[in-house]
Amino acid sequence: MADEYITLAHGAGGKMSQELMQEVILPEFSNPLLDELHDGAQVKMSGNVAFTTDSYVVRPLFFAGGNIGKLAICGTVNDLSMTGAVPRYISVGMILEEGFPIADLRKIAHTMHEMAAKAGVAIVTGDTKVVERGKADGIFINTAGIGDIIPGTHISPRHVQPGMKILLSGFIGDHAATILAGRHGLELPDTIQTDCAPLNSLTRAMLAAAPDIAVLRDPTRGGVAAVLNEIAEASHCGILIDEDALPVRPEVQGVCDILGFDPLYLANEGKCIAFVPAEKADEVLSVMRANPYGKDACLIGEVTSEAPGQVGLRTGIGGIRIVDMPLGNLVPRIC
Repeated sequence: MADEYITLAHGAGGKMSQELMQEVILPEFSNPLLDELHDGAQVKMSGNVAFTTDSYVVRPLFFAGGNIGKLAICGTVNDLSMTGAVPRYISVGMILEEGFPIADLRKIAHTMHEMAAKAGVAIVTGDTKVVERGKADGIFINTAGIGDIIPGTHISPRHVQPGMKILLSGFIGDHAATILAGRHGLELPDTIQTDCAPLNSLTRAMLAAAPDIAVLRDPTRGGVAAVLNEIAEASHCGILIDEDALPVRPEVQGVCDILGFDPLYLANEGKCIAFVPAEKADEVLSVMRANPYGKDACLIGEVTSEAPGQVGLRTGIGGIRIVDMPLGNLVPRIC
């Protein structure tokens, strides 16, 4: 494009808006449904439908292993997947700030294309607005998605029962540690980067092995602690997890020690927690470990009839401490 930066004219609906769409956005998102360029998309679904939406304001926009575009696609794919759905279609809304580099927009759009292809979803509709310089922070993205509920699944905290096992798909805190390191100038090895990934292949395999999984949840803002407290309160059950079973990389623990965080409260963007009937736990764990996004899956605890509504952590020395719901926003703009 002739202009290297976003201008207000790019959001005015005229020639420059058309150029932005045709030269930057549509080449990445193109598919038969989107290429109709209607005000909305007409799509076919097979039965019961899951619907979700989320907005992304992460800072910095680019970080080790990803960018805001990767978060936007994977976040919506994962939210649908946690409902027991097969994600099908996504919408993308962008708010661009005057002066935002078009080269950065190209990178973000390309990443969104790659993630949508990897997840097997189509971007079928969207919108772009431009605001004056200083009225945003480069780019904000909203995505909404719909998917087909897998027949025979009934994901709800109401189905959680004492005795169920709690499975976690891998190491926690990688995403938040990556963002924090970028903000505070901390050096991390190349092996530590965002865990952001589309989890629909993982959850679909898990539900094929055990359709009676009670709950699937991705521990994003507030981390594992927030998810477990939400489930404990909604199910009126107690939850007990083992400190020694929690998978935390030493480098991530080091970031937590420096900045005063607990890994249980750090956001993840490519992890899944599952509440599984005890007799199915080993089978589901095996299925998880066979998937690249669950290769480090582990059993971290169980549901109890004691202390309903509370989450306890069995420490390495045998005591039990309460894991409270996070207070406030520990890491602003983490996604």
